[in-house]
Amino acid sequence: MTDWVVDRIIHFEPEDLVKNGLPHFGFHDRIGNHYAINHQKHFLGLIGEDNRLKWTAAAQQVFEGTPNVTAKLNYPMYIDNLPDKTLIVSNFGDAHIYRINISSMKAELFVDGSTLGMKDAGNCVVDNEGSVWVNEVIGCKVWRFDSTGKPVITLGNGTRGFQSNAVDFHEARFGWTYDIRRGPDGNIYVLDSTNFAVRLIDLKQSIVTRLAGTGKPGYEGDGEDALDATFGSDPIQKFDGPISMSLDEEGNIFVGDRQNHVVRMINRKTGTVMTIAGKHDSVKGLSNNPDEKDPLRLNLPEISSMDYWNGHLFVPTDLTPETGDLAVLTRQASG
Repeated sequence: MTDWVVDRIIHFEPEDLVKNGLPHFGFHDRIGNHYAINHQKHFLGLIGEDNRLKWTAAAQQVFEGTPNVTAKLNYPMYIDNLPDKTLIVSNFGDAHIYRINISSMKAELFVDGSTLGMKDAGNCVVDNEGSVWVNEVIGCKVWRFDSTGKPVITLGNGTRGFQSNAVDFHEARFGWTYDIRRGPDGNIYVLDSTNFAVRLIDLKQSIVTRLAGTGKPGYEGDGEDALDATFGSDPIQKFDGPISMSLDEEGNIFVGDRQNHVVRMINRKTGTVMTIAGKHDSVKGLSNNPDEKDPLRLNLPEISSMDYWNGHLFVPTDLTPETGDLAVLTRQASG
């Protein structure tokens, strides 16, 4: 049993960017603005009314009549706010981080990761001190930049590694890290995907610790200690392991266990893990029943880019390369 319920399901066809007020892929910022991201077409935009965007950010005009901030986005991945409320966006394609000032409708290069030797840029998250953390996916590193974009520290040495015990920053090694997020405690959470683990960058103690996963693949551990849990693998896939993660205001961690086709929740109070959505025997190409309310009956063949905001967990899944579903989950009312 799960204490989550399906709030709604939206089916997306190739021409759909925003439907019923929601994007297939997108994220909320810190104050609740909701952005749509089109990774392959290299733009993002702020969602307005009537399934339209208030503005876009891209190298060239995206939609006629929609204001565009000129920014040479290359496979944009994630957004966050700097302390001055400007927006930063990470680009997987060229390891660039752009800073977007909407009041002036201008963008500037905040971090040129390519000149630093970064192979790519996954997410960009801002900590409570205004520093920016970026995960270099296939480079097996996590970077910290100050509020001006200057590199401060790098965790990882560029080669794959894993430690199940707590280690100092300079000793930490990672596999391919597909996702990082800031937690409500101010720390940075890392989805160490090809190590099938969730790890914590503890900023006060300057250590990296393991929160979930053994370092080996599988689908075990529901109802038990998250440290003994295993997450899914498909070695023939380029991006193996879980590739999406999000956190709620209580610090509970949601992992898009992509190869097991389920969402797992790590309860921070109990330290246990539980499947809250999806089923292991998913079917590629099968759209979900829009009236389905049981999250454990959802068909989630390829979960990515999950987002949490205001009691709702947004779970996008690709059904085919062209179509997909967005499942919005919410907690059931108690009593």
